[in-house]
Order: sequence, then C-alpha cells, then structure tokens
Amino acid sequence: MIRCELTIVNKLGLHARAATKLAAMAGRYACQIRAGREQPTIDVKSIMPLLLLAANQGTKLIFEFDGPDEQDACNAMTQLLADRFGEGS
Repeated sequence: MIRCELTIVNKLGLHARAATKLAAMAGRYACQIRAGREQPTIDVKSIMPLLLLAANQGTKLIFEFDGPDEQDACNAMTQLLADRFGEGS
C-alpha cells in the first residue's frame, strides 16, 4: 500500500471537469484508490464522492493506493494534480 498527500493546485479546485479526469484516470488501474482530507474515505473511481470533498485550491488530500499497479497509479495521480488537470492554471 502506498499513502501520499497531494495538494489541489489548480485555480478552480476539484470541480466537475477535474473530478471527471481524476475518476477516469483512476479507472484505468486495477488497484484500489481512496482519498480524503484527514484519512482516505472515498473511492476515487467515482465522481460524486470526489465532488463532495469540496476540495478548493490549496486543499491537501491523502491518497491511498492498494493493489498490483499501485506505484503506476500513484505516479499518474501525482502528475495529473501537478499538471493542474491539464487546465493550465
């Protein structure tokens, strides 16, 4: 299991389009991916729970990856968030 803290850095936070990108990317991996503010509580492969996190810019989320491709999934999620979900700001 891999556990890491990632920060939402894009200007609009984890809004609908960003949550869709995050869930779609998570769905590509066989491992279980969970996230939350204080502890991982939601399934990242589902859009609605991601939106309910109400994660604005600067919010720190804890991610847990557990399964056969956990390192690849962690690297991809880290890159997606660092790249501001491809939104540029």
